[in-house]
Amino acid sequence: MKRSVGEAGRLKDAILIAGPTASGKSALALTIAGRVGGAIVNTDSMQGYSVLNVLTARPAEAELARVPHHLYGHVHPSTPYSTGAWLRDVMRLIDSGMLDGRRPVFVGGTGLYFRALLQGLSEMPEVPQNVRDRWRYELMEQGPQRLHKILIREDPVTASGLRPSDSQRIVRALEVLESSGKSLREWQAIEGQPLVDKSSARLFVIEPERGDLIARIEARFDKMLVRGAREEVADLMQLGLDPALPAMKAIGVRELSAAAAGEISEPEAILRAKIATRQYAKRQSTWFRNQFGQEWHRIQSVSGDSEGGDPDNSQGLWLPGL
Repeated sequence: MKRSVGEAGRLKDAILIAGPTASGKSALALTIAGRVGGAIVNTDSMQGYSVLNVLTARPAEAELARVPHHLYGHVHPSTPYSTGAWLRDVMRLIDSGMLDGRRPVFVGGTGLYFRALLQGLSEMPEVPQNVRDRWRYELMEQGPQRLHKILIREDPVTASGLRPSDSQRIVRALEVLESSGKSLREWQAIEGQPLVDKSSARLFVIEPERGDLIARIEARFDKMLVRGAREEVADLMQLGLDPALPAMKAIGVRELSAAAAGEISEPEAILRAKIATRQYAKRQSTWFRNQFGQEWHRIQSVSGDSEGGDPDNSQGLWLPGL
């Protein structure tokens, strides 16, 4: 049976599960995928990177073996992966037939990915590698503030919406401008095509109680240390990557690398990482609350391990439409 795609190219009957980090969404997705004969598609920007398997809370091998999982750990940390790149990967996944006969279950914590699925994303021009390399070299040589001044001169409309310290977006705007001769804002104004048919989709967002989520965050980070988070960070640092790359900003990387270098104690690093995770979860929850409308079904809590741990504990959870 071929996966049902609407006449406008939209994926039908999809299940979307969003939630803050450590809310139990991966476990819930595994339960649902098993129940409906689904395939899980990663919808989290950090879980797409390789090397950081443990630190980004990717599903363990046992979970990956239970139902098909896609777009996990397929991007090298040296690549500045974007929402557009992720959406193109989803399109390729559909075109390849990997979802044929399976109900797609999108799960993650990256709100922009969910928005792209439901609203579409403006088509962006291809940026030649030599252009990409040149602006990244200029970023290292001159710094983001200098490049922001260049962007003000060449594309003041786009520059007005960016902070002078926002190095990745500044470089992206300059790349697009040089490659296409058109402002990034002009490209963004072109209406995209939704990939998911909203009328047939089932949308769920987990909204855990704050105290419970904090406890889950702290317990999970302790487990990450046992499972090899320190070693992962050491492997990542061996690559000698630009600290401005998104993968290098994964929570725990800066903290554990500082501890390894003797700059701070390990207990201090662990405390800082847990605080950063709590702050990130709060930002995610605020985004979902403000951006997701009434068509999203709110789930207050999911039992089981924080991420990808014990999905069987959520078997009895009633979900509308499933």
